[in-house]
Amino acid sequence: MAEDFKDPRDVPWHPRRAAELFGHRAAETRLLQAHQSGKLHHAWLLSGPRGVGKATLAYRFAKFLLQVPTAHGAKAHTTLHIAPEGHAFRQVAAASHPDLLVIERAVDQRAKRLKTEIAVDDAREAQNFFARTSGAGGWRVAIVDAADDLNSESANALLKVIEEPPKQSIFLIVCNQPGRLLRTIRSRCLHLPMDPLSTDETLKVLRHLPPGAVEVEQGGLRDVSELSRGSPGKAMDLIGSRGAAAFGEFLKRSKLSPATAVEIAAAFSGRETAEDYFIFCDLLVGWIAEQARAAGMRGHGEPLARAHDDINASLRQADALNLDRRQTVTDALMRLEEALKAS
Repeated sequence: MAEDFKDPRDVPWHPRRAAELFGHRAAETRLLQAHQSGKLHHAWLLSGPRGVGKATLAYRFAKFLLQVPTAHGAKAHTTLHIAPEGHAFRQVAAASHPDLLVIERAVDQRAKRLKTEIAVDDAREAQNFFARTSGAGGWRVAIVDAADDLNSESANALLKVIEEPPKQSIFLIVCNQPGRLLRTIRSRCLHLPMDPLSTDETLKVLRHLPPGAVEVEQGGLRDVSELSRGSPGKAMDLIGSRGAAAFGEFLKRSKLSPATAVEIAAAFSGRETAEDYFIFCDLLVGWIAEQARAAGMRGHGEPLARAHDDINASLRQADALNLDRRQTVTDALMRLEEALKAS
C-alpha cells in the first residue's frame, strides 16, 4: 500500500508555530489598537509579496484574540506577543483550536499533492464554522491562506459569510495579489498592506527558525536574504536551489559571452529542473527591473526596459509551451547583454 501523502505545510517552521514576528510593527500595532478599541472590524485583508510574513501575522493575531478575547484585557499589551506556553498558542500551533478555522488548499490524496485551488466545499466550511457557538465563549477566527487560491465559486461562498458576519467573528485574509481578489470581498475588508522586510530582518527570521530547518552557512544565509528582496519565504526556497546558484554565477560575471551564457544555462537540463528554472527566472527578471529603474533615473533606461519585457515574455512562453529551458535562458542572457551594452 502506498504511503499517505505528507502535507508539505506540516513543518516545524509553519507560520502557526512562529513565536516571534520580525518587522511589520505598524501592521501589528494597527491590529492591536483595533482590538483595544472594542470596535474590531470583522474582516481584514493582509496583502503584500509572497513570503514576507502575512500568514505569520495572521496566526499571531489569532493566538492573541483567542488568548486575550476582551478589549479591556488587550489594553495591558503593547504587542500581540503570546507566550508559547499559553493554551491558545499551543492549540493554534498544533492546529487543534476549536475556534480557529483555516481555509486553504486541501490535500489531494489520489494525486499525492496539494490541490491547485481552494475548493468551494472548503470555503463553505466557514458557514458551518460560524454557525456553531464558540467553544471558549470568545472569538471565532477564520484565516484564509491564501485568497489567491480561491476560484470563483469558493470566493463567492466565502463572500456570503463575510457579508453577514456573526458577533465576535473575524476573517484574516492573506493575499499576495489583492487586485485579483473579488472586488466585493475587498470592499468588505479593512486593508492592511505589508511591505518586504529589510535584509537584516529577513536574516533574523532565518536565524530564528527551528534547528535543522535550514542547512547553510551563515554567509549563505545573508546571501539568500539579499536575493529574496525582503521575503523570508522566498529565501527558504532559495536555500540549496540550483536556480539561485545559477543566478549567483550570473552576478559574478562582469561580461556575458555566448559560452558563459551556455555554461549558466546548463543548470536547467532535465525535467526535474522546473522549480530551479522558475526561481532563476524570478531572480533574473527582478534584477533586470531594478537595473532598468536605475538606468531610467540616469535618462537611458529604455534598452533595459525593452529587454525586461522581451525576456519576461520569452521565459513565460518557454514554460507555457514546454520549450528547451537551456536555450531559453541562453537567449535571455544574450539579449540582456545587448541591452546592458546599449545602456
